[in-house]
Amino acid sequence: MDKKRSILNITIALTTKILLLVFSLVLKRLLIEYVGNDANGVYSLYTSIIGFMGIAELGVGTAITFAMYKPIVEGDNDKVSALYQLLRKIYLIVGLVILVAGIAIMPLLPILAKGYNNSFNLYLTFGIMLASVVFEYYFSCKTSLINAYKNDYITTLIMAIASFIRRTIQLFVLIFFRSFELYLCAKIVGVIVQWLLTELYVFRHYKDIIQTKSTIDEKTKKFVIKHTRAMFMHKIGTVLVNTTDNIIISTIIGVVALGQYSNYLIIMTSMASVLAMFFTPLTSIIGHLCAEGDIEKDKKYFKFIYYLNFTIGIIFYLGYYGVINDVVGICFGSDLIYTDKFVPIVITINYFIQFIRHSVLLFRDATGSFYYDRWKPVLAGIVNVVLSIAFVYIMGVVGVIVATITTNILVSHIVEPYVLYKHGFNGSSPKKYYLINYSLILVFVGCLFLLDFLMQKNSNMIVELVINGFIAVGIALIPLTALLIFNKTYRQNIVKMFKRLKNLIRRKKSVTIEDENKTSKNLDNEQILDEANDKLSKNDK
Repeated sequence: MDKKRSILNITIALTTKILLLVFSLVLKRLLIEYVGNDANGVYSLYTSIIGFMGIAELGVGTAITFAMYKPIVEGDNDKVSALYQLLRKIYLIVGLVILVAGIAIMPLLPILAKGYNNSFNLYLTFGIMLASVVFEYYFSCKTSLINAYKNDYITTLIMAIASFIRRTIQLFVLIFFRSFELYLCAKIVGVIVQWLLTELYVFRHYKDIIQTKSTIDEKTKKFVIKHTRAMFMHKIGTVLVNTTDNIIISTIIGVVALGQYSNYLIIMTSMASVLAMFFTPLTSIIGHLCAEGDIEKDKKYFKFIYYLNFTIGIIFYLGYYGVINDVVGICFGSDLIYTDKFVPIVITINYFIQFIRHSVLLFRDATGSFYYDRWKPVLAGIVNVVLSIAFVYIMGVVGVIVATITTNILVSHIVEPYVLYKHGFNGSSPKKYYLINYSLILVFVGCLFLLDFLMQKNSNMIVELVINGFIAVGIALIPLTALLIFNKTYRQNIVKMFKRLKNLIRRKKSVTIEDENKTSKNLDNEQILDEANDKLSKNDK
């Protein structure tokens, strides 16, 4: 596996995500303070609606990017070019479809945004956000091309630069104009910056690929169509599971309730996206690895990444629950903290259960096995919507989240591993994986309730946050210590990882010392030459 590229991808992605998270929290606080919590809720609603319309993408981007891995490894530039041209045409069509669908849904906005207080124009603000998203599809094919060549860190940097510019403009707009409309216009500026930087990079590095008008062969076309159908099913499921929750809360309970819920969600989703950076940049790397066809090697990496997945998850998600109320109080105001502790509890459980799927999804996509569980996301999506609508009337916001947890436990965590082991790992049995996976989920839930019992109260939010954060990490270390003691393979891999890191640091130090010695020698030589020149000068005199 290309370890250097993996580390670079993860490092760049992680750094930029953390910086953007801090910026996002500041902006959200100002949006609530200067425009109102209903604007905060409406923004979340718009994101969900446009995410729902993203179903038009059909999952073709993932399917074609996957198809690019093998010709890139083999150096077949003509096939890569043909796939790129196909992707470009499809994304242009998708952008047009989303634009038409967005315009068609506009008359329903007053119904979907229950409790909206008429402080801004719903149609205008939605139209601005829609335009920014549609324009992104114009150059998404180039982003996919860069990622296919394992240069995810480049697209991450480009997105980060554009995001920093957009957020800086939004900060200025909120402070001086307090306008929701101008706040959204800044999003268009950010997309334009991202487009220009992407165009420059692709033209410089992949000029031959994008300018060659190759035609895709019939065999590859059938391969792409087959996998696009599968990814379309996954797209439907993802949309129905992840974007309908906000729409249901907004329509049935109201945008103010959605705004309060979104305050907890932005911390969670930001943290989840930061943690996903450990895995997402590995997609193309593992795609290239799986293209080599060594199943035993694939399974070895999968097991290690799964336990690493759990390790990262239990530390950060227990940490989230330990500090979330204090973070919301500090960032957005104490009046927006949930008095019902079950809301943050179910949010934490829901996202941990989704996070621990990352290793399975990563290898499923990399091995192309997503075709074989194409009906699973549709089933999961339908179950989630039905349960969400039923539970929201009984338990409110908690009910919507409980519906998502139930769907993931009973559908996703059963079907996805089965498909990966059967089709990605040549018919291996997933029974052992099921036992370990559900056991570790129960361990997490037990640790979460133990944390809730041990958490301390303090009149100072910052002091309370620090104390409960340490308690959360302390509880997380209990199962992790047991994992290291009883799982020899994982312990060996962790030791190897730390040894490699130690050797890397040593190499860097030795290079630095070597450079210093060279510099010292050069200075000594210069001093000797200066003294010799002085003597010659005296002799001349």
